[in-house]
Amino acid sequence: MERRLHTRHRARTIVYIILPGGRRQLCKAVNLSATGVFIRTSGLGLRKGQKVELAFAINLGSTDSNVGSITKLHRRTAVVAHVSGGGTGLMMEAYAAR
Repeated sequence: MERRLHTRHRARTIVYIILPGGRRQLCKAVNLSATGVFIRTSGLGLRKGQKVELAFAINLGSTDSNVGSITKLHRRTAVVAHVSGGGTGLMMEAYAAR
């Protein structure tokens, strides 16, 4: 039975994951929802419950043919929900306007 509150969408974006201590790693997002993201990771040593920072861009597109696509940069704090051989599931914390 599916327990997700928000629909997952395939993602084609690169996510910067900022680990405690400031180490940064580029990872590929596999899917994304309003509250979570699954990223391909290997050898980062992430543990369930660990907090990390995320930075990623989402292309919002455009309906006006005279305007280029719009890209929005998102920065979120996230908690590692699970780690598997294929990657890491992260639950993003609620955000307020910054």
